[in-house]
Amino acid sequence: MEGAARRFRFIATRRSDFPAAPNLVLRNFRADGPNRLWVADITQIRTRQGWLFLAVLVDVFSRRVVGWATADRISHALTLQALRIALQSRRPAPGLVHHSDRASQYGGADYQELLDRYGIRCSMSRSGNCLDNALAESFFHSIKTEWLYHFTFDSRAQARSYVFDYIEGFYNRSRLHSSLGYCSPQEYETDSNVA
Repeated sequence: MEGAARRFRFIATRRSDFPAAPNLVLRNFRADGPNRLWVADITQIRTRQGWLFLAVLVDVFSRRVVGWATADRISHALTLQALRIALQSRRPAPGLVHHSDRASQYGGADYQELLDRYGIRCSMSRSGNCLDNALAESFFHSIKTEWLYHFTFDSRAQARSYVFDYIEGFYNRSRLHSSLGYCSPQEYETDSNVA
């Protein structure tokens, strides 16, 4: 099969035996202010070098991506990096709800300890139900269909650069959301006097 395109296969990580947190969100993706509800998830991006994994945290109030990180494999370090960036940039008060699926990267002791340290309440989707984290899934749909699917990436570094351009240069600053009255996340937060 010389010259044939290399096939990529996504292999899920082994599930750990942590107890799942209750689903506090119940598909009610609304918040009356910033840093009240964040949703988190991981996706993969195809490159000629192999998969690039992207972890994000989105503030439900403004749809702003408040933390994100990339890596060449799914790991606890990937999700922890995205969470640390979000915590550093937003400095949320205790009581914030952090909602994710049941992936071991979110249920692991190191991740849960960091949530506890900041007084963040953990919420998790029901098993195998992607609609329970629909807002995070919606962000991934946007970045892929509006941006990533229009390019072929030779390397993970190139893909990461395009992810940066989309999130920091377009999505947070300029992308209009009908749910925000056709404002961008940044504009919505500024207009709401919460920037």
